[in-house]
Amino acid sequence: MLKLLKLEMKKFNLHWYVKGAIIANIIITAVVCSVIYIAQREGDLPISTYQDVYVLIGASVRATFIVFASVLIAKLVIEEYKNRTILIMFSYPVSRKKLIASKLTLIAFLTVSTMIVSNIVVAGLFFFINIYFPIVPFTLTANQFIGEVISMVPFAIASTGTSLIPLYFGMRNHSVPATIGSSLLVVAIACSYNPDISLVTFIPLQLGLSAVGVIIAYLGIRNIENVDAI
Repeated sequence: MLKLLKLEMKKFNLHWYVKGAIIANIIITAVVCSVIYIAQREGDLPISTYQDVYVLIGASVRATFIVFASVLIAKLVIEEYKNRTILIMFSYPVSRKKLIASKLTLIAFLTVSTMIVSNIVVAGLFFFINIYFPIVPFTLTANQFIGEVISMVPFAIASTGTSLIPLYFGMRNHSVPATIGSSLLVVAIACSYNPDISLVTFIPLQLGLSAVGVIIAYLGIRNIENVDAI
């Protein structure tokens, strides 16, 4: 499995993903700071505690990298089927299940690790920006920062499972637009943030969506021997 993972990483040259993640972190930080600043002035989105700040950061990061995961699914799985290059891989003396499992494992690993690192980076940037250019009318302490970052980790893990849901839509007709488009629908449900009804912090929903994504991945691997690659 490890050899297959290394081959996938070399094959697709995932440097673009790292660069994209760095740019995304910068954009997320700028957007979060702008949204919170405007919300404080206009009063449209009440940000009264540091927990509100980190919920917004977590929602933004998870939404962004669920979409990133759909792009990975499109590149590593769907395009292989669409261009029929998957037939070459299926000719290798390795089971189809291991090949597809290695792709999905790589996608899950990149997604969860990027979400966790990005939560730390964006939260850290906001923490330091708020020190020199106060955005919120309260102080964010180092202990609060550490505690909130740790609390983001389980949600990042759950969102990794959720990010696999677009695989189902993409595999139906081997459609890249359907894969990426369905991720936007997933984000609209999983990362909905509203002070009154915030689905992004509703744990049963997050766990349920994660379970659906894991089941989709499992079924995709289990039935791969019977799926026509053409």
